[in-house]
Amino acid sequence: MTKLDTLIAENSAYVIDLRRYFHMHPENSGEEFQTALKIEEELDKMGIAHHRFGGTGIIAELKGQQSSNQTILLRADIDALPMQDEKTCEYASQTQGIMHACGHDAHTASLLLAAKVLKLTETDWNGNVKLVFQPAEEIGHGALQLINANEVKNVDAVFSLHVDSGLDSGLIGVRSGPMMASCDSFDITVTGRSGHVSVPHLSVDALYTACSIVTQLQSIVSRKVDPIESAVVGVGVLQSGTSYNIVADNAFIQGTTRAFTHATRKLLNESVTRIAENTAAANGASVKITFKDANAPLINDPEWTRRMVNACSSEFGEETIQSNVPQSLGADDFAELLALRPGVYMRVGSRNSSDPNTGVSHHHPLFDIDETSLARAAKLFILAVKENGSR
Repeated sequence: MTKLDTLIAENSAYVIDLRRYFHMHPENSGEEFQTALKIEEELDKMGIAHHRFGGTGIIAELKGQQSSNQTILLRADIDALPMQDEKTCEYASQTQGIMHACGHDAHTASLLLAAKVLKLTETDWNGNVKLVFQPAEEIGHGALQLINANEVKNVDAVFSLHVDSGLDSGLIGVRSGPMMASCDSFDITVTGRSGHVSVPHLSVDALYTACSIVTQLQSIVSRKVDPIESAVVGVGVLQSGTSYNIVADNAFIQGTTRAFTHATRKLLNESVTRIAENTAAANGASVKITFKDANAPLINDPEWTRRMVNACSSEFGEETIQSNVPQSLGADDFAELLALRPGVYMRVGSRNSSDPNTGVSHHHPLFDIDETSLARAAKLFILAVKENGSR
């Protein structure tokens, strides 16, 4: 057993206890105050300097041997979700209506274990490390806070990971190039002119206009996007009208666009705007369109993906690496960092067939993980540091 394996094994109870603490005390996006204090407490015990960004975000820095001046940023998200934990285990959420249903508690605990081991082995690796405990991933704000604080400016590479209830524990998943989609949402407010349904020519029907917009939006993917690509334009909300005999004077549409490339993302969003404006104009109505840019497409750097696949194959065995996992139309704001710096985002299997809760989907009220995945996640963080230092 290597020194690294020994240290991780000796701290297996530590990382599980940490993960359970965070699981019992979840906090919503942007409100991770106690979570941040706990992270700082652990970093203080390790003798690792740290500072805040964005209110509840934390950055800690480590230096290995100085034979490399490369700096890698390791990121763990720390926020939970506004939903009720329905598990009955001893570490279920103690906060009503909030739970870690996506595994961010596992990411936080694993990065803290990686920090502890890296600190204890500073003479065994090269380069510099930024440990980022990022808030507000679930609402797509945390990575931009990090960027706006200029914390990515002097970084050479970035790395992050996510536990995955769709992969068996012991497996690691990755994909070179586009791996996850962009995620933008849009609000469209249609304004017409009210009147009696018996004299529609004296009115401007906002409901009819909104329905026409929704119908036309469905043509974007089928007629504007290369059929080889995957993309989504979805509408989840259409609200209008007050009575059966009144022409609606306003309507509200809310939807989302998702794409795997920056160019397709731009095409989708521009098309939504053009269709809404032109359809409204054709019907004599007006529209106001607001886009909320949540996440860019998550695109792994091919060279970094290759390096990490090789490192994981050597460390864990080729049979544990799935190097071409399916693309996902889900999103992660780590994509914003990958848009600025080369790096890779990997998935860590956390499903155990003996515990059904570890196989439910993310954002499910019974969500749980196989806690043996914590040590593997920590080791992945450390492997990324070693790969960066060898450049």
